[in-house]
Amino acid sequence: MKESILDVLLYLFEHYFTEDADLIRDRDSLQNGLLQAGFSPAETSKAFDWLDGLAEQRPSEGAARADGPVRLFSPGEEAKLDLECRGFLMFLEQHGVIDADRRELVLDRAMALDQDELDLDDLKWVVLMVLFNQPGAEAAYAWMETQMFVDEPETVH
Repeated sequence: MKESILDVLLYLFEHYFTEDADLIRDRDSLQNGLLQAGFSPAETSKAFDWLDGLAEQRPSEGAARADGPVRLFSPGEEAKLDLECRGFLMFLEQHGVIDADRRELVLDRAMALDQDELDLDDLKWVVLMVLFNQPGAEAAYAWMETQMFVDEPETVH
């Protein structure tokens, strides 16, 4: 089975994190579950490193920057995230779903994946996982969750 870090993360998210958020599982039991599901130890370890990186980078609570500087994407980001992905990030920020700090966290976590390119669906999952991990982002998470299988995002009110 050829899996990526994103495959492991999606499996964790769909089978463990959203099923019973109150149920506390230790890393060893999660890793055993992933190994039993057929994921390799190397990809499982990389996925937990990715999650550790996400947990370490929670943005500080503060005022959102409404008229902050324009974000320019690096050549590496442009190579990994096509125009549709970059446009979606701008849409999310302009409509208040994510702020500049969360945008940077999404970009950091997207770049940390072991894929050369991400499509819009992959990026939506990264955004959803980042929002799931952020305190105070419940409304944004709920909105994003409704957008997961929609081609055209609906307007944020």
